[in-house]
Amino acid sequence: MLKIKNLSKTFYKGTEEENRIFNNFSLEINDNECVAILGPNGCGKSTLFNMISGALNCDSGSIELDGNDLCKLSEDQRAIHIGKVNQDPSKGVASTLNILENMSMAYKKGQKFGFRKLIDRNNIDPIVEKLKGIGLGLENKLKTQVKFLSGGQRQSLSLLMATIKKPNILLLDEHTAALDPKTSKIIMDKTNDLVKKEKIMTLMITHNLRHAIEYSDRIIMLNKGEVVLDIKPDEITEEELNRIYNEKIEESNNLKLERLEKIA
Repeated sequence: MLKIKNLSKTFYKGTEEENRIFNNFSLEINDNECVAILGPNGCGKSTLFNMISGALNCDSGSIELDGNDLCKLSEDQRAIHIGKVNQDPSKGVASTLNILENMSMAYKKGQKFGFRKLIDRNNIDPIVEKLKGIGLGLENKLKTQVKFLSGGQRQSLSLLMATIKKPNILLLDEHTAALDPKTSKIIMDKTNDLVKKEKIMTLMITHNLRHAIEYSDRIIMLNKGEVVLDIKPDEITEEELNRIYNEKIEESNNLKLERLEKIA
């Protein structure tokens, strides 16, 4: 379980540009739950992910994952427990290495290793089976450098690498936003299959409301650092969700205009 308690974060504190994102923010995510995180730009979605992963420190509060206080761990130490897939398909992979080398690195996550001993022959068969599972034929391209793969293939590989050593939580940061609609649907289907099969607690930032309804167990909408909606997908229609979403975007835009006017 993920337990976030009284989390606070302010940027540019003490300046005219001071921006308080969270103030005593609390949230709980259950085991095996896939939660879609929605909200307008600036509502705190990416800041929340970065504080969970350790890319950002929180000002106060706690982030507890399966009983471990993440705030006491460095970003590298947290990475052992956390899998993450970014919006950019190239960020989760090493483009100049081949598929086998990338997957081998993922297997050694949390271990010290040198590139001379990167590939463990005992892991090759399990790697091939993992690649077969996503049905893209990547198991037949083990020696292909990742830079020659399509965006969808790279994102599928990144997803496998993020989950190959079953993390305590998987963070999906708009991981289909850079893909075309057809490829995006394929990646979402593969993501859904994988997280359900492996029973991985998942947080998914998305602006695609249809994806939120179709693939999540729970929908949370943030606005100005607060939860303004927490609902099951079968309790709301896409039309209703879209109306609420657009209302919050308008509120957010008005708030930005007010801040700009104050600065001016």
